[in-house]
Amino acid sequence: MCGLVGIVGKSNVNLTLYDSLTVLQHRGQDAAGIVTSEHGKLNLRKDNGLVRDVFRSSHMRNLTGNMGIGHVRYPTAGSSGPAQAQPLYVNSPYGISLAHNGNLTNAKELSDDIFKDDLRHLNTDSDSEVLLNVFAHELQQLHKIKPTAEDVFTAIRGVHKRCRGAYAAVAMLVGYGIVGFRDKHGIRPLVFGEKRTRKGVEYMLASESVALDSQGFKLIRDVAPGEAVYIDQEGNLSTKICADDVSLNPCIFEHVYFARPDSLMDGISVYKSRLRMGEKLAEKIKRERPDHDIDVVIPIPDTSRTSAVELANSLGVKYREGFIKNRYIGRTFIMPGQSQRKKSVKQKLNAAPLEFQDKNVLLVDDSIVRGTTCRQIIEMAREAGAKKVYFCSAAPPVRYPNVYGIDMPAVSELIAHDKTVEEIQKMIGADWLIFQDLEDLIASCAEGSILPMDFECSVFNGVYVTNDVSKEYLAELENIRNDRAKNGKISDRKMLQSHSQEEEVLGLHNNE
Repeated sequence: MCGLVGIVGKSNVNLTLYDSLTVLQHRGQDAAGIVTSEHGKLNLRKDNGLVRDVFRSSHMRNLTGNMGIGHVRYPTAGSSGPAQAQPLYVNSPYGISLAHNGNLTNAKELSDDIFKDDLRHLNTDSDSEVLLNVFAHELQQLHKIKPTAEDVFTAIRGVHKRCRGAYAAVAMLVGYGIVGFRDKHGIRPLVFGEKRTRKGVEYMLASESVALDSQGFKLIRDVAPGEAVYIDQEGNLSTKICADDVSLNPCIFEHVYFARPDSLMDGISVYKSRLRMGEKLAEKIKRERPDHDIDVVIPIPDTSRTSAVELANSLGVKYREGFIKNRYIGRTFIMPGQSQRKKSVKQKLNAAPLEFQDKNVLLVDDSIVRGTTCRQIIEMAREAGAKKVYFCSAAPPVRYPNVYGIDMPAVSELIAHDKTVEEIQKMIGADWLIFQDLEDLIASCAEGSILPMDFECSVFNGVYVTNDVSKEYLAELENIRNDRAKNGKISDRKMLQSHSQEEEVLGLHNNE
């Protein structure tokens, strides 16, 4: 999962891009990058690390121009390191930079086509580089000296015909404009908005509406499935549906975990969705244990707070903050390597004994993936003096891998795969375990929507909306995603980082 932003403004956009990326930092903590365009030249800075660590004053001074795109990266299995920080760049045609969120399910097939048919070189194993080169090739086939909006839309139509899977992307054509586009199922999010200034109208594309809000842009709407939004350098906006057989199938895990609660996605408030998740869980508890003995509801910060508050209200039980979070530790779901995750839980959370002592506590989390984290948290609750520890998940059991841009563990590492709720309860050491029902999760996220949609829920039900995910593909994914493979990649990345840090040389500014 990654965060994207693109701006066509009336003055330098570097600071707005930077501030937008900090707002989207929750979507990726592995790497960050910004590229701007001025007088037909690109200025680029990207590297591994958080936004605040990648960009210094000297870098920002060099990132001049009224047009630019930015990216925060969350690494997928088998693909990390400085060379894969985004935005990525190709010099032909025009000079194109691209930032991508998602995963192409036919990336391997496309890589072969790009080499054999398109005669293009790929420098990494990143599907984002594949997407960039497919787009560049489709544009080049038009043989236009100066591309129009219709030319860009024709190229995007070619991308949709060739690429399968999930992708939201923003791309900048040097000296011409910025285009944002979304796959024909709308799996990954993308919105656009405007800000009216004395100099004229400025436009922004971003992964979440909160990035627009923070910079004073007014949300226009979500980019529709299969749609492209093009803003030329003069600030003229054009939109067009560039794919056939489109349908809206947004990833429901955005509402469960990834998105900020103050974002709107496809017209739906993430905050309201999480409130409704808490209501549905309370209803289930009342059905299954009307005489429950829960003394207090305690969230596992931060994502589950909203659901936990409404769950406690609906049950008429006290809500308390029993875990204090160290805000300088990253999101443990994103961290590769089991040992690193185990260590981070103790560094990240500390129990407040007064909220646990001699009480039956209900812990609420957004989801259970491996089960390692919640097992440790349950142990912490008992050590803090809890009599009984119940555990509640705002999402159903995660039983299947994600192939659309969330780097979930290998199937063999998912605690819920091929296990009953009772077996999971025993493994994590809870006195009672409650999962959200899938139909209740869907109802929680769909309520209030004015758009017809069918959520992408493959991690819960194993149904892949692109209809191209074979057993062979999943088996190969299993090999890539096991922790042993990841640990090997981590070692490779550390070796790369010991050398000079990644900087683009292709005629761009070296902002070191």
